[in-house]
Parts: sequence; structure tokens; C-alpha cells
Amino acid sequence: MVSEAQARATKKYQEKNKNQQRLYRYRSYARKYVRELASDDDLLELKNMIDERLAKQ
Repeated sequence: MVSEAQARATKKYQEKNKNQQRLYRYRSYARKYVRELASDDDLLELKNMIDERLAKQ
């Protein structure tokens, strides 16, 4: 169990950094999907999407 002060500090940080928290969450979802859920076809599709995105930069 965390202290009340720590809980307040965590909540304050999360509210102040919503976009960063969203980025962390989506990155985590993507990694889990790639590692545990995606089929070979899904991985090839993602690879193509990534290659296209990198080619545009």
C-alpha cells in the first residue's frame, strides 16, 4: 500500500502528463500485440506500414 502523499503525487503527475502517459500506454499495447498476439500475416502488414512510414521521413 502506498502512502497518501505518494498517491497524490502520482495522480498529480498523471494529470499533468496525460499525453506522455497515453504514449507509454499505446507503446505497451503495441509491444504486447507484436510479442504475444499478432499472426505472421499481421506482423508482415505491420512491417510494411513501418517501412512505408520510415521511407516518408
